[in-house]
Amino acid sequence: MAKLEGDLDPLWQDLDWAIGQMLIMGWDGTQVTPQIRHLIEDHHLGSILLTAKNLKSAHQTAKLVQELQTIAHQAGHPQPLLIALDQENGGVNSLFDEDYICQFPSSMGQAAGGSPDLAYNVAKATATEVSAVGVNLILGPVLDVLTNARYQPLGVRATGDDPQEVSQYGIAAMNGYKAAGVATCGKHFPSYGNLDFLGSNLDVPIITQTLEELSLSALVPYRNAIATGNLDAMFVGGCGITNPSMNVNHACLSDQVVDDLLRNELGFQGVAISECLEMEALRTEVGVKTGTVMAVEAGCDLVLLCRAYDIQLEAISGLKLGVENELLTRERVYTSLRRVLRMKASCTNWTKALNPPGISLLSQIHPSHLSLSMKAYEDSITVMRDHEKLLPLNESMHQEEELLLLTPLVKPLPASAMTKTLESKGKVKSSASVHDEWAHSSRDRGAIMSGEGVFRELGRSLARARHGKLLHTSYTANGVRPVHENLIHRASTIIIVTADANRNLYQTGFTKHVSMMCSMLKASGQKKSLVVVAVSSPYDFAMDKTIGTYICTFDFTEMAMYALVRALFGEFTPRGTLPGTLRKSRKVLKSRQHWLVEPYDRDRDGKGMRDLLQSLARASAPNHSYLSTTNPDAFELFNPNIEESHFVVRNSSTQALYGFCATYFTKGSGIIGALFVDPAKRNLSIGRSLHRRAIRNLVQRRGIKKVQLGMCLPGVYLGIPVDNESTSLRNWFASCGWDLQPPGGTSKRLSNMYIPDLNTWSSAAPPEGLLQNIQRAGISFDLVHGLEQSGESVLSHVATHSSPEVYELYRLALQESKTCGVVRAKSSVGEALLGTVIIACPGSPLAALNPALVGGAGQVQIGGIVAPVVPSTQQAGLVLQGLALMGVRQNKAHKAGRSVVSWVGEEFVEALVGMGFLGLQAFEEVGNSPEGFQGAE
Repeated sequence: MAKLEGDLDPLWQDLDWAIGQMLIMGWDGTQVTPQIRHLIEDHHLGSILLTAKNLKSAHQTAKLVQELQTIAHQAGHPQPLLIALDQENGGVNSLFDEDYICQFPSSMGQAAGGSPDLAYNVAKATATEVSAVGVNLILGPVLDVLTNARYQPLGVRATGDDPQEVSQYGIAAMNGYKAAGVATCGKHFPSYGNLDFLGSNLDVPIITQTLEELSLSALVPYRNAIATGNLDAMFVGGCGITNPSMNVNHACLSDQVVDDLLRNELGFQGVAISECLEMEALRTEVGVKTGTVMAVEAGCDLVLLCRAYDIQLEAISGLKLGVENELLTRERVYTSLRRVLRMKASCTNWTKALNPPGISLLSQIHPSHLSLSMKAYEDSITVMRDHEKLLPLNESMHQEEELLLLTPLVKPLPASAMTKTLESKGKVKSSASVHDEWAHSSRDRGAIMSGEGVFRELGRSLARARHGKLLHTSYTANGVRPVHENLIHRASTIIIVTADANRNLYQTGFTKHVSMMCSMLKASGQKKSLVVVAVSSPYDFAMDKTIGTYICTFDFTEMAMYALVRALFGEFTPRGTLPGTLRKSRKVLKSRQHWLVEPYDRDRDGKGMRDLLQSLARASAPNHSYLSTTNPDAFELFNPNIEESHFVVRNSSTQALYGFCATYFTKGSGIIGALFVDPAKRNLSIGRSLHRRAIRNLVQRRGIKKVQLGMCLPGVYLGIPVDNESTSLRNWFASCGWDLQPPGGTSKRLSNMYIPDLNTWSSAAPPEGLLQNIQRAGISFDLVHGLEQSGESVLSHVATHSSPEVYELYRLALQESKTCGVVRAKSSVGEALLGTVIIACPGSPLAALNPALVGGAGQVQIGGIVAPVVPSTQQAGLVLQGLALMGVRQNKAHKAGRSVVSWVGEEFVEALVGMGFLGLQAFEEVGNSPEGFQGAE
C-alpha cells in the first residue's frame, strides 16, 4: 500500500508502475478483452472508464468490475482500480437496468423541482446504486453555467444559467455522491456553457469570454465546489480559449488553464483529469504521444483515452519518452501519483473492490429509490403557461373528442428501455451533430435513431389515461403534410412534442405552422386547443407567448413521460419552475406576494426549524456549514434583560417552515439576529414578509434608538455574511430600506477566526518578541470567574466600550463560572482595564449560542475566545494579541484541539493573522436609525 505522506512505497519507484496510474482508459465490449487485461497487468493501468458500450445490466456490470479488480489484485496493484462512470441521470446514464437501477431527472430537471435537498437525495441514491456494482468515481457533477443557454449542446445536463443556482445544486449533488462513498469529479472546466462552434468536426469549439467575465459567471460554481473540500477531481475540457489575455487551443493541454487558473487561482488540490485525447480535434492537431506529455506538463494527473488500444499504447510510450527526454521530471510524475493514490484511498479499498454487493443490495433499495424517482419527476414537471386553462385535459376535453399527439423523430436516450430494445433488434444508426459530439465528448453513448418508436409508449399511455382513442403520428423536416392537416381537423386538442427545437429548427417551424392553423380554425368556430411539450431544453418556446399552454419535462425517459401523462390528466398538480434567470424573471411578477407571518412556537415549529437549518447548511457557502450543527434553541435566550420575538412563515398543512426571523430588543437597540428562507422558496417574497413583520415589531418598541442587523448573542450571524453572495444580500437589504453606507447608517466588519490544530500551533512560537513587548508595555493578565471575583469591573468596562448585547453576553459568561471565564488585560498604571475577552471551554453553554464553537460528530473539541472588548488605543493590537494568547493557552489546558475567536473587529484581523489565526467567517454588522423604518408595512 502506498504511503500518502512522505516517501512513496518502493514499488512506485518503478516509473512504469507510476505512469500506469496516470492514465484512465476504456474499451469497447461487455467482456474483459486481452487488450484491457494487458494494460492492467503489464502496463499497470490504474483507472478504467466504463461506458454504455461496456454495460448490459447491473448484474453483468458487477461481475465485470469484480473481474477487472481481481486482475489488478493478482497483478500486484497496491490499490484497487478507479472505476469511473458517467451517470448524470436524464439523458446521460451509462448504466441502465430497469429492474435495479433507477432513472432520475436531468440536472436541469432536478433544479426545476426547486429543492437542493431532493437533488442531494437523488445524487446519493444514484451513487449508492453504481457503488453497489463496483463503481467508485462518478464523472459529475456538471458545474457548467449555460451563459448562452439556448444554443449550447449541454442543454439539460447543466443546471441552468445562474451561477449561484448551479453552485447550489452542484454542491448538493457532490455532497450526495460523497455521502454514498463515491469520489466526485466536477466538469467541464473551465466551461462548456458558452462554446462558439466554428462548423467543422476538426474545429475545436472555443470560449471567447475574458477571464474577468468567466470569473463572474462560469467559474463561480467551480470556485464554490472547490471551497467545500469535497471535490476529488476536476475534468478539464478540450475546448479552446481565445481572448485578449489567453490564446489556448486545448484547455486540458494548457498550463495557463490547469496549473495557473485551476490550481493557483482557484486553489484546487485534487486530481485533474484531461478530456479524451482520442477526440479527433486533439489527435489530429497535436498527436497522442505529444498530447499526453502536454497534458501532464499542463498539470493533469489522469489522461483519458477512451477505447482505441493502439492509441492507448501510443500514450503510454509518449509518457515514457517524455520522462526520457526530461520534459517530465520524476517529481512531476510522483506529484500526480500522490494525488491519484490519495483519491483512491478516499473511495475504495481491496475489501470493497473485490466484493461489490451487487444485486443483493440493489434489490433492497430499489423500492425506496423508485419512490424517490417518481417524486423527483413529479416535482420537475413544469407548466410555464396555461393561458386557456387546458390542464388537466380530462376537464377541458369531452370523452368523445379526439386527442392528437405529434412527435418528432428523435434519438432516444441511451439509458432507456427503448434503446435496449432497438439495440437488441439491430436497428442502430449513429447520428451526431458537431454539438452532440461535444456534448457527449468522445465517450459515445450509442445515440440511435428510432423513427417513430421513441414516443409510441407515450401515445399508449395517453390513450389509457383518457380511456379512449388517441391519434398519433410523427413529423419531420418535411413540415406539415396532408396527413397532419387531416388529423388536426379531426382532433379537438393537439399535443406537439419538441426536443431541442433551438437546434432542430424544423420543429420550431412545424409547431408555429400548427399553432397558426389552430388559431384560424378557432376563429371559424371550431374547438382547437394546442399544448406544446418540450421534452428536453425548456428554452424551445419559453419566450414565445403565442404558445398559450407550454409544458417542460427536461428529458424524455420512460419515467419522465409517465409523469407527464399523469400531470396532463390531473393525477397531480405540476409545481416545477424554469431554472435560472427564467425562474427569477417569473418570480419578479410575484414579488408583491404577502405571506402570513406567525409567532414562532417551539413545540409546533421545532422539527420544521431543524429541517430548515439543514437545508440552509447544504445550500450555503462552505464556511457557513456550521448551520448543520445549529440547534433551534440557540435563538431563544430567556434573558430577562433582552426582549425577544421570533417569527415564521410556514405551511400549516405540512408543518414545514419556509422562513424564520429572530428579533431582540435591549436598552434601546432593536436587532434582527437571523433571517432565514428555505433555499427552495427564495424569490417568492417570504423574506420580505418576515422582514416587514420584524421591523414593525422593533420600531414600535418604547425607547428604541437604533435598529441593527447582526448580533453576537446568539452568534449565528454577526451581520450580513461577507462571501460570494454578499453583493446580492446587501442589495436585498438595501431594497428593504436599510442604509448601508455612512453617514445614514453605521457599518463594521466582524470576523470569526480560528487555529485549526492547536497541537501543530504549539510548535510555532507567537510573533517574535510578543511576550517581551507585552512586558515592556506593562500589560498583565488575569482570569476572572464569576460575578463575585472582580466581575463588576469587567461588566463596567464592557458597558463603557461595547454594545448592550455584548454586555449581556459577558454577564452570561460570568454566571457560567464552571465552563467560562474572562481574561482581563490590565495596565501597570493604576490597574486600569485595557481589554477583556471571554474564554469558553469545549461544550460550554456559550457554544449552544454560537455555532462556530460547535464541532460536528467525531470532530475535534473547540475552545472559544469570544467577544474581545479592546478600546482603540496605540497599543490595542498588542493588547488583543495578549488576550488571544492567554485564550489559546486556556483552550489547550481544557483539551481543545481547535481555538475559535469570535466577534473580531476588522482593525484586529491582521494582528491575529500574525499569530497563526485563519479566517473562518466574515460579517458586516449594520446599524440604522429607526426613523428610516417608521411606517414600515
